[in-house]
Amino acid sequence: MIKLGIADLSAKRDPITVFLLDDDQRRHRWFKKRFKGDHLEIAETVEEAKRLLPIGTYDAIFLDHDLLPHHYESNSHDDFNQTGQAVADWLAENRDIQPAATIIVHTRNADASVKMVETFRTAGRQVEYVAFPMLDLKIKTYWNK
Repeated sequence: MIKLGIADLSAKRDPITVFLLDDDQRRHRWFKKRFKGDHLEIAETVEEAKRLLPIGTYDAIFLDHDLLPHHYESNSHDDFNQTGQAVADWLAENRDIQPAATIIVHTRNADASVKMVETFRTAGRQVEYVAFPMLDLKIKTYWNK
């Protein structure tokens, strides 16, 4: 069966725990569908993320940058404390929080993602930037979903 390529070699995996920081309800639905059968915790704000991240144990953390409508259009705002960058800064300062989690920055804001990734890497944390349109493929690769 293996030689003929018709054997099912897929392996079942245990459910994982996923954390999502994103304000877009459509993305919430997308992540719920993508991680069906897993535990998904969603935060829409920086405050929610800072409250939830220290109390759970997550296998994967997905961070968006642009959390308010005016962030979608421009990086010329002065409330970076209300973006995913604030969570990146906080996790970089608190390396004991979720030290083993796979961190993926999934924002469509490529300029902002560079700073978020740099923040994590400077702190010695593993992180990857994956543009949202490519996220489905990355999830399939990492978690066989």
